[in-house]
Amino acid sequence: MKASTSRFAELPLEKLIDHALYQLLRLRYSRNALKRYRTVWQHFAAHCREAGKVGGYSEEMATGFIKKYQAARSERLTAQTGWRRHVNFDVLVLRAFALEGRVDRPVVYNSQLHIPQTMEKPLADFEQFCRERLHLRPTSLKQRMRIVAVFLNYLAANGITALEHLQPAQVTSFVISRGPQGPRSASRSTSDLRSFLRYLLQRQIVNRDLTQVLPTIRVPLDGTIPSVWDPELLRKLLDVIDRTSPRGKRDYAILLLASGLGLRVGDIRALRLDDLKWDTATIEIRQSKTGGPLCLPMSEDIGKALIDYLKAGRPQTPHREVFLRARPPFTPISTESRLHNVISEWRTRAGIEFRTPQRSGLHSLRHTLAARLLQRETPLHVISDILGHATSASTMIYAKADVESLRAAALDPEEVCHGE
Repeated sequence: MKASTSRFAELPLEKLIDHALYQLLRLRYSRNALKRYRTVWQHFAAHCREAGKVGGYSEEMATGFIKKYQAARSERLTAQTGWRRHVNFDVLVLRAFALEGRVDRPVVYNSQLHIPQTMEKPLADFEQFCRERLHLRPTSLKQRMRIVAVFLNYLAANGITALEHLQPAQVTSFVISRGPQGPRSASRSTSDLRSFLRYLLQRQIVNRDLTQVLPTIRVPLDGTIPSVWDPELLRKLLDVIDRTSPRGKRDYAILLLASGLGLRVGDIRALRLDDLKWDTATIEIRQSKTGGPLCLPMSEDIGKALIDYLKAGRPQTPHREVFLRARPPFTPISTESRLHNVISEWRTRAGIEFRTPQRSGLHSLRHTLAARLLQRETPLHVISDILGHATSASTMIYAKADVESLRAAALDPEEVCHGE
């Protein structure tokens, strides 16, 4: 553990945890978040006691604890072991508190964010600029404004109440306070912040280019292999759904739209009754991501599932969105929802396990459809049309998921001639 001037560094571990939890409470962490941190830290303290280590925070014990308890990505956790999913990050937060005596709240966007009055107009002007000059889609604009609002909240919490006083050190410390992020998340949030800082320079609100201190994070478009479901597992998922219940009827229709037509989560959420063209057996939408029109055939299975939900599962409501919440109030599904629970609960009931770690959200079913079409030697431009891609270049990444084709091209080790 590196040298520290924090008065908490030498406290017994249990006392350190108490002080850290109090700091989280002062920062208005939610009850669930406090419970999560408390659980992880108490397990860490128990781990140290079992090893006979008493005293303050130990880097060696922390490393051993993370190595022993951090859950693998594909590991299925129960309600009792779910805390293991957050071991690495939560221990790092405790470490930072021991070293520095403070917790920089990771960015979240909620009603508790404080934006100084002096920053409200620049924030509103930037939002208008993004909407009218950059023509950002609503979802992209919301994401960008969330990052910027959190940045301004961070500045206010650290005594900066006027953007004219903004210095490179504050930008750097904000990036560090974000904590560990995946490459895509880090790239997206850094890009949003860079856009805001560039805007401040253009409007002469700041007199220097602060974007120079932001890291450049490059994420290749084909840098990852899309997660694809094995056909047998997908059938197992669909078969386990209780299609006698309203929720089961809804979830079954959603999963068929994702796996059979490759609809994006946003398009499923926004799907309206008027988009279902029963006379032509098609679904016609304007895509939430690209804004372009998309017309897809409504197969017999999908049509039956939709009719079953609309007639016997969907509550009576004036809302025109097809899919509604399964519990009162029966309102349209939130635009924040990734519909992950539509898969996760049925996957758990089916006892589905993947051979290798992979993503298993609704978007993975879109990947699965693309991979299946490739295996059938469907032309790329046709797959692009089905998925609503602007160009075939976006579809090329799915070729990496065509495992069977790669397996057919693999060399047989027995046929390889090795040099003496």
